[in-house]
Amino acid sequence: MDASGWDDRYRSTDLLWGSGPNVWLAAEAEGLPPGRAMDLACGEGRNAIWLAEQGWRSTGVDFSAVALDKARAMAAERGVSVEWIRADLATYEPPESAFDLVVLAYLHLPREVLAAVLGRAATALAPGGSLLVIGHDLANLTEGVGGPQDPSVLYTKDDVTGWMGSLEIAKAERVARPVAGHGPDGGGVALDVLVRGVKPAP
Repeated sequence: MDASGWDDRYRSTDLLWGSGPNVWLAAEAEGLPPGRAMDLACGEGRNAIWLAEQGWRSTGVDFSAVALDKARAMAAERGVSVEWIRADLATYEPPESAFDLVVLAYLHLPREVLAAVLGRAATALAPGGSLLVIGHDLANLTEGVGGPQDPSVLYTKDDVTGWMGSLEIAKAERVARPVAGHGPDGGGVALDVLVRGVKPAP
């Protein structure tokens, strides 16, 4: 889906993903000292805003103008300052060695494109910084609920660690995330990839 398609999707509802942070981001960031953070494919900004509330100097990047307008409004409502950048991650080059945390949450692109995005994200890390990748696991297609139904844009933890280059892998797991509104009893489980790589100190 291109930027105009995502604009239409974000326009169609109040908050597409809700206002609270992703559960895996909240858990992983809890033990990290706040520094400078960047959320790639930030959407309506829930993760970037939450990081700002935790004391991070936060930047959100997305190619949907509608999503970023909603992100600005939510940040203002919650009284935090976030830098918002409109850019297509297929070509966006973040500043090198600038961030203590880079987040990619549920960014699903063709594998060669995603590998290049991860490579640039790793370059954006300062020494000791973490690259956190969260996404729908390939197994979610047959064993979980929700998420993309195209296997060509899904991946595994081994795929992600292979795209992280020289980063040291601090965590690489398939994790189960409860999802409301699915299944006969109103609940279900999504299978996610959770990988955190750390840039070695020189």
